[in-house]
Amino acid sequence: MTQRLIAAIDTPDVARAAALVGAVAPHCGLVKLGLEFFLSQGAAGYKAAAQGNPVFLDLKLHDIPNTVAGAVRSLLPLGAQMLTIHAGGGAAMVAAAAKVAAEAAHPPKILAVTVLTSLDARALAEIGVAGGTTQQVLRLARLALENGADGLVCSAHEIAVLRDAFGAKPILVVPGIRPKGSAIGDQARVMTPEEAVHAGADYIVVGRPITGAENPAQVAAAIAASIL
Repeated sequence: MTQRLIAAIDTPDVARAAALVGAVAPHCGLVKLGLEFFLSQGAAGYKAAAQGNPVFLDLKLHDIPNTVAGAVRSLLPLGAQMLTIHAGGGAAMVAAAAKVAAEAAHPPKILAVTVLTSLDARALAEIGVAGGTTQQVLRLARLALENGADGLVCSAHEIAVLRDAFGAKPILVVPGIRPKGSAIGDQARVMTPEEAVHAGADYIVVGRPITGAENPAQVAAAIAASIL
């Protein structure tokens, strides 16, 4: 399949982002630009950083359906290959995002975020979610997929249960990936690239181990080679 690695370009600086994209894009299926970057630099910064490369635009939209529909419509001219929304926004919100995305000549894949990888069962309980992470992931995944989402953003530890529940069709994009020996950082639920792909991930997202490396291109190339 297409190169599975997505490099997370997590910086608000356009020049730094462009340099990182130029270095790692040959080894990645997509590059990820996130909320901090987009709020700092907007559409012009997006174009300058992306340099025409495929982009996973990770804004995790979450609002009332009409507002999210309008936000997706405003993003379509950028040509991102993937956009994220929060499944927790509800069925109508997911459906509104998917409907607008389908209007594009080259529709972006709408990916629903289920449970953030920084949240474990204790953190979910603190915000009133009972039943643990797996139950919540399945609940939100079903809602999202039944309302038009193309895939899911999930922890590597939920891949197997999602494949069992929904089969091979949904695109599974998995953050919280750390090559062996890397610091876990603020991710509560992590796996190595090889483990995640073996479990059934379509794409893995790797950020700081690549962007914080002395030679980001070399690290990206090594990760990409490890999951061929």
